Amino acid sequence: MRAPADKSSPPTGPNASDVQAAKYLSEIYHLLQHELSKVIVGQEKVLEEILIAVFARGHCLMQGVPGLAKTLLVSTIGQTMELAFRRIQFTPDLMPSDITGTDILQEDPDTGRRRFEFVRGPIFTNLLLADEINRTPPKTQAALLQAMQERTVTAGSHTMDLPDPFFVLATQNPIEQEGTYPLPEAQLDRFMFMVIVNYPKREEELEVLKRTTGSAVPRVKKIIDAKTIVELQEIVRRVPVGDHVYNFALDLVRATRPNEPTASDFVRHWLSWGAGPRAGQYLILAGKARALMRGRLHVTVEDIEAVAAPVLRHRIIPNFNADAEGISVEQIVEKIITLIPRGKGERLL
Repeated sequence: MRAPADKSSPPTGPNASDVQAAKYLSEIYHLLQHELSKVIVGQEKVLEEILIAVFARGHCLMQGVPGLAKTLLVSTIGQTMELAFRRIQFTPDLMPSDITGTDILQEDPDTGRRRFEFVRGPIFTNLLLADEINRTPPKTQAALLQAMQERTVTAGSHTMDLPDPFFVLATQNPIEQEGTYPLPEAQLDRFMFMVIVNYPKREEELEVLKRTTGSAVPRVKKIIDAKTIVELQEIVRRVPVGDHVYNFALDLVRATRPNEPTASDFVRHWLSWGAGPRAGQYLILAGKARALMRGRLHVTVEDIEAVAAPVLRHRIIPNFNADAEGISVEQIVEKIITLIPRGKGERLL
């Protein structure tokens, strides 16, 4: 598979057509898929969702049991992109300064004077892998809040910008809860997607066994650099969205709120809290990125439906009734989607 003729200069200038820009982003997406498949077997949906978040300038929280190559997947993505990549292994004794950096007293060898000098932490990177993020206390988890939302870090009296682009790809294990600290809702809301990593299919797992027990070491090529990613993100922002798609995304978000006067009976019965306005923003941005990845210049209702589960699954809170009846968040989202009108100009709430 060939790279685009000039992968470092996407058609984003004033003379570039939107058709060219869409074609370019679609080509980059398929090239990334091809390179990642050299190392990662299967997991096409997971890869697509992570790349949607990258193109839409969002962060991802990956959830799956140990041994499903979550860390390998993120590190391989870093290899296909010419970005600064850092990994933080979250542990119970990790401190906020271990992430953001700290002031260290330094002595000038010429004058002998001492002064504090800020030493930057691993958060000053383009792609940050927050491994097992739920194994560190809330105080340390909160060190990521400002960085993820504002892409800045405040230390003492200084506020410093993070590199552009900046992504947090975090992992967590949903099974072993002893010694873990669930992420607070404010931090969960900073993640564009919660991506569920499931067990591979039988034929995929067989291929994993063959690849990982031999002597061959797969190599991946770098496809894009930081400048190109920023330009691709600008292309995503330019995608037009029809009013009926905006209304569909808005109705979908509002339909998750049990306190709305028009909330469905099953929403009141199964949910304690619904999604906030940030969910609607991410639905639209993710829909734009997904449309371009498929070579389209417009967002459809189907795009919003496709990204609804990863956007909403960590933003709606099931209650005891849902747990007792064995109702999953995905089932609730699917049921809500069936209620939303799809016609232009129609509104539910």
